[in-house]
Amino acid sequence: MNNVLVGSIISSRPRRVELGAAWATILLAGAIFGFFFAWVCSTMWGLDDADPRVAIAAMQAMNASVRNAVFFPAFFLTPVVALVTAGFALAVGSRRAATMFALAALVYGLGGLAVTLAVSVPMNEALAAVDVPTDRAAAGEVWREYSPRWQAYNQARTVASGLALLLCAAGLTALAGGRGRPG
Repeated sequence: MNNVLVGSIISSRPRRVELGAAWATILLAGAIFGFFFAWVCSTMWGLDDADPRVAIAAMQAMNASVRNAVFFPAFFLTPVVALVTAGFALAVGSRRAATMFALAALVYGLGGLAVTLAVSVPMNEALAAVDVPTDRAAAGEVWREYSPRWQAYNQARTVASGLALLLCAAGLTALAGGRGRPG
């Protein structure tokens, strides 16, 4: 191969930083999708089957513990890293990849982050203020008012974060597979 052809191939491939950012975005999006998904398919079903007094106390404890340094990057930084990755994709000429990562940021930002802050957090704070009733029937009423609504919004967050993850995968595919083709 001549040097011009080799140089063209090397310069048309995304640099490691773009691919690294793409993989970081996928990791964060996958982590937050998995977090919401686990609530859908196990945690809430288990709590719904438990004594409502136990369910309320357990949910209060889990909500109090989730605000931590391990949860923070996936929850808050997924859209930020996705937008940074979109910028990197634009810098190497992959509009398709940039679009996918920007859409991922938007979908998760609105359907995951905003829904959590606008609906789930206020519901969790209201539940945290409840003194767990000693009477099972009274606790059951509190749990029945909380759980179905919380689960509906969590399912929306799960769908949004799953879609964001798929968009990130499409962005990585476009970024890695583009090899210099406009996209």
